[in-house]
Amino acid sequence: MSIIAIITARGGSKRIPKKNIKPFMGKPMLAYAIEAAKESGLFEEIMVSTDSEEIANVSKEYGAKVPFMRSERTSNDFATTFDVLEEVITEYKKQGFEYEELCCIYPCVPFLTSKTLRESYIALKQSNADALQPVCRYPAPVEWAMKIEDGLLIPNDKNAQLIRSQDLIPKFYDVGMFYYLETNVMLSEKTITPNKTLAYIINEQECQDIDTQDDWKMAEMKYKLLHLGE
Repeated sequence: MSIIAIITARGGSKRIPKKNIKPFMGKPMLAYAIEAAKESGLFEEIMVSTDSEEIANVSKEYGAKVPFMRSERTSNDFATTFDVLEEVITEYKKQGFEYEELCCIYPCVPFLTSKTLRESYIALKQSNADALQPVCRYPAPVEWAMKIEDGLLIPNDKNAQLIRSQDLIPKFYDVGMFYYLETNVMLSEKTITPNKTLAYIINEQECQDIDTQDDWKMAEMKYKLLHLGE
């Protein structure tokens, strides 16, 4: 199977300026995604899809390829990940390169390891699924969710509040780290989460949303704890 790693790193982050290449624990944030992909030994090609020359230069410095820049259509705030991946696959095909599988890796994944990439890929190959998505278990039952109306707490579902936690089916959320996909299935279903998508459970210590300055600080603290003594 031919497989490509596509790291999606658009410029212009507003809440954390230059987030994708901002220094994180000694190197640009984007470097962690590139290095995990390289160390996994899985990919024939590791490329970064970006609209930023600065991001492109950092990508090349750490060993990824940037054979073309992202188009204006896939650089705006409304472009989806599928739009970006479709464009990359189309551009490679124009150059005479086709890949049966792809791994979309988001750029802010300092906790992603080559081991996780390898083990999840093996899990996908041992299944009959067309894709794999890492997920994390909600720490508390989502059925017990509350909402606030006029300053007062109200159960989202009064009946669910009476159900014991051990009687509820665990729920999971997308950790936003990476996706393995059969290229043809992705293109035909026009989604990065096809009907037959395998779940790969990630420990909450291995993932962290990084959308705000507070998220960034939390990620730094978590990283230090995980790598204490190295």
